[in-house]
Amino acid sequence: MFNGIFHIPEPANEPGLQYAPGSPERTELGARLKEMLGEQAEVPMIIGGKEVRNGKLADIRCPHDHKHLLGRYHQADAELVTQAVDAAEKTKRLWGEMPWESRGVVLLKAAELLAGKYRQTLNAATMLNMSKTPHQAEIDAACELIDFWRFNPHFMEEVYGDQPMSTPGVLNYMEHRPLDGFVLALTPFNFTSIAGNLPTAPALMGNTVVWKPASAAVLPAYFIMKVLEEAGMPPGVINMVLGPGPIVGPPALNDVRLGGIHFTGSTYVFSTIWLAIGSDIRKYVSYPRIVGETGGKNFIFVHTSSDIDALVAALVRGAFEYQGQKCSAASRAYIPDSLWPQVKEHLLDEIGDMKMGDVTDFSNFMGAVIDEGAFKTIRGYIEYARNSADLEIIIGGGCDDTTGYFIEPTVVVSKDPKSKLMVEEIFGPVLTIYVYPEAEYDQTLELCDQTSPYALTGAIFALERSAVVKAMNTLRHAAGNFYVNDKPTGAVVAQQPFGGTRASGTNDKAGSWLNLERWVSPRAIKETFLPPKNFRYPYMEEE
Repeated sequence: MFNGIFHIPEPANEPGLQYAPGSPERTELGARLKEMLGEQAEVPMIIGGKEVRNGKLADIRCPHDHKHLLGRYHQADAELVTQAVDAAEKTKRLWGEMPWESRGVVLLKAAELLAGKYRQTLNAATMLNMSKTPHQAEIDAACELIDFWRFNPHFMEEVYGDQPMSTPGVLNYMEHRPLDGFVLALTPFNFTSIAGNLPTAPALMGNTVVWKPASAAVLPAYFIMKVLEEAGMPPGVINMVLGPGPIVGPPALNDVRLGGIHFTGSTYVFSTIWLAIGSDIRKYVSYPRIVGETGGKNFIFVHTSSDIDALVAALVRGAFEYQGQKCSAASRAYIPDSLWPQVKEHLLDEIGDMKMGDVTDFSNFMGAVIDEGAFKTIRGYIEYARNSADLEIIIGGGCDDTTGYFIEPTVVVSKDPKSKLMVEEIFGPVLTIYVYPEAEYDQTLELCDQTSPYALTGAIFALERSAVVKAMNTLRHAAGNFYVNDKPTGAVVAQQPFGGTRASGTNDKAGSWLNLERWVSPRAIKETFLPPKNFRYPYMEEE
């Protein structure tokens, strides 16, 4: 038995590769993309460590070339979901009693495998299945997921190291047990790193997991499972079931053994899950932990002292990288009338230089939105703007799904600060701008705070410090991640722990120890060296 005092190596954020012409990473990624485009994958479910194929197949396609079939995947029914829960429960005790450092080593090894052998495989799968550019895939599927797998074991050591004080003759200590029951991880289409973190963070803390990835991002999910398997993750710790949410969700949510939910997705779905659990809470063995990060109507607020070049770069990158399909994407902006003519000119010039198309063409800044449903929803907002007297499309607005689900980067100016496009989450490449009177900076900050039900990310652009302080105070509850003179996207693990409040989620901060605390159930232990031998206290003695 190992009796050394184990310490997780001090982690560091993974540096991103640049994919410049002639670089080895560009050559390697190009070759892997070509290989994947030339084959069709068959993606099984993985339950109890075994690949499960039931013949209920659905297609995996490229959003930017929806006629191209990347492969097919098998879809679960209620019986298979129950089998996945059974597999998680069967493995739970053995995994939960495994030494914590051994669980940590699995993720540390997975990080090394992803940093090397699997890097371009996961990047290519992310690009083709999710229509991400090389840069967006690299910072997500490689760097951020590597960071989660390196930093979370370090955070685990911090959690376990949080111990109570002791007094003479008494030793107090704390055990951080896994939850009583399985964890259901439900992950979105837009980030491979989230798909890899949501099941592995609870697993690291000794829980076993049933994982349902988004149906639109099945291929990267399968390769995540292959990395974890090679890293030594025992069978049954994470059980991947595929298929539509209305099929997979109910049997898992109705199981009395449910111990927790780890969710990223829409606000509506998350609130529906919470209602389903709460409506019959007495049936569960314990109160399920509910951790969720949902939507955003994220803002960039501009003061007259702003650096216009930096501002426009933030608007373009914040609103249009990955087609605006980030929960943190800049979706609304407040710009003073005195700066608007310069900002508008520069903004239109920058957007006019952007290219959109097939992500295997590395000169493109944007790809396609994820699927037909998203395309129709975003197009509906653009049509609404086109037909509204209070809204003006100043660039973009084109939508074409002939080859892929392409929507031009679109900027809308709203006369009404509480118009539909200023309030509702669009989750696409649409930026809505409200031009406010320069003298009404304070009032417009209040308006920004009150306009949206969400509170995920936001940014203030100002060089004048008093303006920054005023914005930070007024918008204190409007964003869980707040940026000063930077775009509101691109949170880095351990640097900007991520999450928001209001309709944006439970703010349990992925990328920090705060999230891992949610996956344990502490037990306080008191050990008395010399316990009393009878019930009598000194005050009871006779004079």
